[in-house]
Amino acid sequence: MSTKEKTFSLSPSKLDGLKADYVIANPPFNDSDWSGEQLRGDGRWKYGIPPAGNANFAWLQHFIFHLAPNGVAGVVLAKGALTSKSSGEGDIRKSMIADGNLIDCVVNLPAKLFLNTQIPAALWFLNRARNNGHPRKNEILFIDARNLGHLINRRTRELSGYDIDLIAKTYHDWRTSEGDYEDSKGFCASVPLERVQELDYVLTPGRYVGLAEEEDDFDFAERFAALKAEFEAQLVEEAELNKAIAENLARVKV
Repeated sequence: MSTKEKTFSLSPSKLDGLKADYVIANPPFNDSDWSGEQLRGDGRWKYGIPPAGNANFAWLQHFIFHLAPNGVAGVVLAKGALTSKSSGEGDIRKSMIADGNLIDCVVNLPAKLFLNTQIPAALWFLNRARNNGHPRKNEILFIDARNLGHLINRRTRELSGYDIDLIAKTYHDWRTSEGDYEDSKGFCASVPLERVQELDYVLTPGRYVGLAEEEDDFDFAERFAALKAEFEAQLVEEAELNKAIAENLARVKV
């Protein structure tokens, strides 16, 4: 099946025998109302029965089930799924890696990207063909993109075209070996599955990419002066606001 737009549901009757080459999905985060108790015997749960109180690993296995043998999926999911061990979720994640070898890449996203939720999120790239000639079949790529993007207001962050291209190119170069992929401290790391096993199959990118190297030309005096000026400006603004508040209160007749 070629790429087509579909509305996904955890109801087993919605997709029938669909086997997709590509899946792009943003399912509900941490959904507790997904009829988990009624679906406990479902054949899609190859890597473990997802908890009735959280559908994150039901969604992941749902998409895996509906991928063609060489299919690839990109899924936006709550960041907690990278580390959770409650109600068997850690065992499912372990099985997806150790038994299924399905996870290509994990991207930690910046905060404030979504208008309808403040829950931290991550991207999962799943690949059914990792054991079929994949040049990186014994590794997982971790990308920590938390420092990318820019605020467009107090509550919303936006990734620029450059940011998106950087993430996409890093994954493409790593996956195809066509580019000049290199690990970059604080941003990306190609990690052997053995190392993931050592860390108990936790998939938080920050655990693997490390801290970015500090720039040699960092000027403490210049940075301190800038912070001092910013703080002094905030004090002036605070004083003006306090004055305005006091004047308004004085006008109130009790």
